[in-house]
Amino acid sequence: MRKVFVHTFGCQMNEADSARMVELLGRHAFTATPHPEDADLILLNTCAVREKAEQKLLSALGRYREHKARRGALLAVSGCVAQEQKGKLLSRVPYLDFVFGPDNISRLPELVERAVQKERFAETGWMDSEEYVFPAADPEAARGRIGAFVTVMKGCDNVCAFCIVPHTRGREVSRPFAEVLDECAALTAVGVREVTLIGQNVNSYVGGCSFAELLRKVAALPGIARIRFTTSHPHDLSDALIETFRDEPKVMPHFHLPVQAGSDEVLRRMRRDYTVEEYLERHGRLEAARPGIAITTDFIVGFPGEGDEDFEGSLRLLERARFDNSFSFVFSPRPRTVAALRLGSAPEWTEVDRDLALARLERLQALQRRIALEKNQALVGRELEVLVEGPSEGDPARRCGRAPDNRVVHFTATEAEAPAAALVPVRVTAAFPGSLSGERTGPARLA
Repeated sequence: MRKVFVHTFGCQMNEADSARMVELLGRHAFTATPHPEDADLILLNTCAVREKAEQKLLSALGRYREHKARRGALLAVSGCVAQEQKGKLLSRVPYLDFVFGPDNISRLPELVERAVQKERFAETGWMDSEEYVFPAADPEAARGRIGAFVTVMKGCDNVCAFCIVPHTRGREVSRPFAEVLDECAALTAVGVREVTLIGQNVNSYVGGCSFAELLRKVAALPGIARIRFTTSHPHDLSDALIETFRDEPKVMPHFHLPVQAGSDEVLRRMRRDYTVEEYLERHGRLEAARPGIAITTDFIVGFPGEGDEDFEGSLRLLERARFDNSFSFVFSPRPRTVAALRLGSAPEWTEVDRDLALARLERLQALQRRIALEKNQALVGRELEVLVEGPSEGDPARRCGRAPDNRVVHFTATEAEAPAAALVPVRVTAAFPGSLSGERTGPARLA
């Protein structure tokens, strides 16, 4: 058996893609290794969404070069940076063997054999939507795991001004719902109890039914205890999806709904087709449909032309919405995006000073930490049903899992009292900005 080591950058889509690649290679005499020094193939699965993506990749390639030189391992790059850079990567990194984009994952065994024959190449062509085949998960690889990602669509048609995803993942393609249901059923048969349906914009799913209908179909499968999904665009938040949160208890009360900014003018330049008030109206409807739902979001700080009042609008929005958590970043221009092309072209596209943007980011994150702590403190004394994932990282003598709203909960129990994949009642005794701590109050039950 040859060995493959995969270094994954970025999002849950990349994590799922890496898992599919390992499973696919497993059918062609490869086994995974956690050690690059043991590998016959070192594969870097990249993300291009955040800044310095190329620098991070080049730095990692430099570290793996010695393993290639010593062992003769193949070195390959996949993912969004591969799709964006294409053959340029081969020119910049002479010891790189091959490059391939997300649409070529299913061809990986063939690509490896070409590289074994000393061919250097970049395979970054797009597959026609009608011909695209979603790599299916291998249930046996998920045996013993509590949760699993299930890809339901790929690509994005929105072309937001800051986002490179349409250029690196292509147009939206939805997976037929029968395939999704078959994969979920196969995963539950080996013990998976929580599935997370993933895609760049899952709300726009059209694989033979709407996304709301897909959630209900998955919930009807025997063995499914919890359903989550990510990521969503506010303009696709339908009444039917909101009603699913109201009606279907297996759909967990957590919704990641990226807002990006609290200024209508900045949202317009971002090419987000909603106002702050329209976003808050949808936010309020979610809260009304599922009281206690945890809503999380994304913010970009320092978008071109962002003034003090624009940024203050983001702080006001955060105070009004009181998000349970947010992921916030300083704007960085991504190649070929509208924002990168227009940066500096007019007063409203003026670049924001980096130090000022970083100071704004710290203010927003400090406010988010305060709100998250206050919301978590309000849960002290409450009893939550926790799906056990395993031992706590910080204290192996304790157990860790997630509440329905996706909060991480650490609690006192032995492995026998709280085995992985069990549901355990836990009373919250202490709160922190990013997690809860508690005590087990009753026996575990199978999820």
